[in-house]
Amino acid sequence: MSSTTPSDIPADDIPADIPESVPAVSAVPAVPPVLAEVVRSGFVEGHHRGSLVLLAADGSVEMALGDPAAPVFPRSSNKPMQAAAVLRSGLELSGERLALAAASHSGESFHRDLVLKMLDEYRLTADDLRCPEDLPLDPVEAEAFLAAGGVRDRVAMNCSGKHTAMLAACALNGWPLDSYLDRDHPLQREVARAVEDASGERIAAVGTDGCGAPLMALSLTGLARAFRHYVLAAPGTAEFRVAEAMRAHPEYVAGTRRPDTWLMREVPGTLSKMGAEAVQALALADGRALAFKIDDGATRALGPVLARALTLLGVDAPVVGRVGRAPLLGGGEEVGSVRAAF
Repeated sequence: MSSTTPSDIPADDIPADIPESVPAVSAVPAVPPVLAEVVRSGFVEGHHRGSLVLLAADGSVEMALGDPAAPVFPRSSNKPMQAAAVLRSGLELSGERLALAAASHSGESFHRDLVLKMLDEYRLTADDLRCPEDLPLDPVEAEAFLAAGGVRDRVAMNCSGKHTAMLAACALNGWPLDSYLDRDHPLQREVARAVEDASGERIAAVGTDGCGAPLMALSLTGLARAFRHYVLAAPGTAEFRVAEAMRAHPEYVAGTRRPDTWLMREVPGTLSKMGAEAVQALALADGRALAFKIDDGATRALGPVLARALTLLGVDAPVVGRVGRAPLLGGGEEVGSVRAAF
């Protein structure tokens, strides 16, 4: 398979020749550094490797581990840009509705209720959604959902808010609804522009996300710069409006038991969004930012690595310790932990 370089990509479209996977990058280290280690009963039984970048308030790289210049799929860390794209397409959203458009929600009742309300407001139904049927993302909520007789459905799926907003933007513009996830659909071309505008990079590859939407690859440095762009955006812009809604209503972006919610609620001005396969992006109010990916996709390493990165950025708040706690159990008792190793 031939790879496509960023300079080959026109600014106003997603060209057909972008590969459906991240192209090989020769500069990637053969063995990425250890970002977290698994310690059980005082014995290091495993490691989680990956890449990470920290940006100073002026946007310069303050720390780089591994190869943050290599493209990765940000997964749901791209959602602020997807939400900005629906605004740039003319859809008027604000408050909880806009936060839900940028969400990987936990599937709690208030998430599901608002998705259904938004579908009704735009004369849509759950059958119009093209995200897969699923259970609530939050394990506690999933157990309660099943106990109440719930079954997998599209509204409970964590990306249903994003898909509802995408469909609403299509309905507003008279764009096809049944093909809104096609990479050459007008809405997805607008998403591509929003991703490139925020990151300052050309899209390196396009794949398919777990929810079925097109997924644009960026470097971790580009992802961190995108989040920095959002927290520093001028009032009234789509980027500002998305960041404002996410920070004002973090429980709609994630859920009541999620680190993104805790951070946006307890560290003023913070914009935080995790993604599947252990991706995390975050920016502080003054423009300091970070992005990282754990190579093996282990989400248990997210919290410890994020907490350490925040400490290195100078964040001193009780929530950092809460985010970083990742205990290991043995016989129902705590016998170790996953801890940062940098």
